[in-house]
Amino acid sequence: MVAEFNTVGLGQWFRYFTGTLELIGGVMVLLPRVSIFGAAVMLTVDLGALIAHLTVLGGDWIHAVVMAALLVLLIYLQRTAPDH
Repeated sequence: MVAEFNTVGLGQWFRYFTGTLELIGGVMVLLPRVSIFGAAVMLTVDLGALIAHLTVLGGDWIHAVVMAALLVLLIYLQRTAPDH
């Protein structure tokens, strides 16, 4: 990851920032009241990764597409789920 973030050119602070957002989003997804927001945070990070792979890094971008599809599905399911 250090090499990838060096290639992107935003510095290692951005690696820590991205990891923090992923951690926060992951915890939020586990909490029913805020899971939709957690999925939105993770989707934002994932879209950034997709853009980085398509423009700078090249190569393995399919995992970002699959993850984005799963997160969109989670958001959709949370929006249509009845309140308990």
